[in-house]
Amino acid sequence: MSKIKAYFQDVQSELFQKTSWPTWSELTNSAVVVMVATVIIAAVIFAMDYSFDNLLDLVYKSLY
Repeated sequence: MSKIKAYFQDVQSELFQKTSWPTWSELTNSAVVVMVATVIIAAVIFAMDYSFDNLLDLVYKSLY
């Protein structure tokens, strides 16, 4: 039981003394970067899907 208690004390000391938490501005900047990257990646995937769909439609129409 003492090992479990020591483990949780170590976890608590790591969280509050050794971990560097981001400031609010760093957090918002990181969130904006993630959102912009997500939109860009989604747009690229949409463009690829749309172009492959049209390309395959052309191929299937020419075969049949």
